[in-house]
Amino acid sequence: MSQQPSTASAASALPGHPFVAYRGAELQIEDVRLSQLAAEHGTPLFVYSKASMLAALAAYQRGFAGRQAQICYAMKANSSLGVLQVFAVAGCGFDIVSGGELERVLAAGGDAAKIIFSGVGKTRAEMRQALQAGIGCFNVESEAELDVLSQVAEALGLRAPVSIRVNPNVDPKTHPYISTGLKDNKFGVAHEDTLRIYQHAASLKGLQVVGIDCHIGSQITDATPYLDAMDRVLDLVASIEASGIALAHIDFGGGLGINYNNDTPPAADALWAQLLRKLDERGYGQKKLMIEPGRSLVGNAGVCVTEVLYVKPGEHKNFCIIDAAMNDLPRPAMYQAFHAIVPVLAESTATPSTPEARYDVVGPICESGDWIGRDRALSVKAGDQLAVLSTGAYCMSMSSNYNTRGRAVELLVDGAKVHVIRERESAADQMRLERLVTL
Repeated sequence: MSQQPSTASAASALPGHPFVAYRGAELQIEDVRLSQLAAEHGTPLFVYSKASMLAALAAYQRGFAGRQAQICYAMKANSSLGVLQVFAVAGCGFDIVSGGELERVLAAGGDAAKIIFSGVGKTRAEMRQALQAGIGCFNVESEAELDVLSQVAEALGLRAPVSIRVNPNVDPKTHPYISTGLKDNKFGVAHEDTLRIYQHAASLKGLQVVGIDCHIGSQITDATPYLDAMDRVLDLVASIEASGIALAHIDFGGGLGINYNNDTPPAADALWAQLLRKLDERGYGQKKLMIEPGRSLVGNAGVCVTEVLYVKPGEHKNFCIIDAAMNDLPRPAMYQAFHAIVPVLAESTATPSTPEARYDVVGPICESGDWIGRDRALSVKAGDQLAVLSTGAYCMSMSSNYNTRGRAVELLVDGAKVHVIRERESAADQMRLERLVTL
């Protein structure tokens, strides 16, 4: 099926992307034409809608209205300073997984007391760094980590606030690389070991137990895994508190999916209406809640604009070669992920010289895995511009310099205003920390 848009003069928003729309033939993000941005800043480039991010956040805020809750943006989805700043100003906390991410949050104006430090491999140096910054909580993922964190905290004369991440063995029905709640995943502690590990944590002088944490995966499009995980976590809360260990908060993680390819995840406020009903039924509605959304806040806020370099017809397959590549957009190569690809100028799809054909959309990197879309119906020629949708999450944050390619420009659009939040990276930028030697 062709992905060609309507050329009606009225704005025509793309499904799942209310702030990305065609106005006539021009694809715009908020009030800015993508063709204008490409002309001014070159391609490939990432463009993010501030309004989209805040609208996604507002759905969570509606869901938690009247509740004691803290929303912590899972910044691994997109850690660019300009993006972090949007959420910091909006009052969000942050979920981090490294010392470098901690530095980014603080540089963007985030509140250290609203930071949760997750991840299975925290180093002693990172623990010290986070303790000295005064972060709100460590989400601890193993018994061995508890012991090390207690030692580090004691050496500083501090007590580390901890929440233990529980693996509920619930299948989120998502890609295996982004499933985190099954017993064979590396994350969290086993459900059956949880009470004993909490009792151990409570005995350590350098720790203060403050909560319990659960995160089952990413790009989840069904409420059922969340409901199942909540049941299992609340069973544990009951047994932990019955043993005399009070839990001030319950952290249900993130993982809510977005619309990549006609996906239909529940809206955040609708999902949390279901979860809160269950929480109330179980008698825990008064507990402070923590959540860590990432992709659902930024994924559909981002567009990658790219130029068609060559159209290469073949006997069995046609290739549309673009200037964006797997170093810019790693999700297709890593997860076989789908991103919709549409023309920046709709009128370019209707010219007789460029009939529609089916293409594999590929980048210039010297790898067969460098593809962005398979078997797409497009009417394109060299010099046309395409927009790869839903690229706000896990694209720039996972980008690389493979083939000595510089990372792309990033722009934040706020209505008609355009802010450069990352300049295009040069080869000199990449080589700045390298040194030649005398041979």
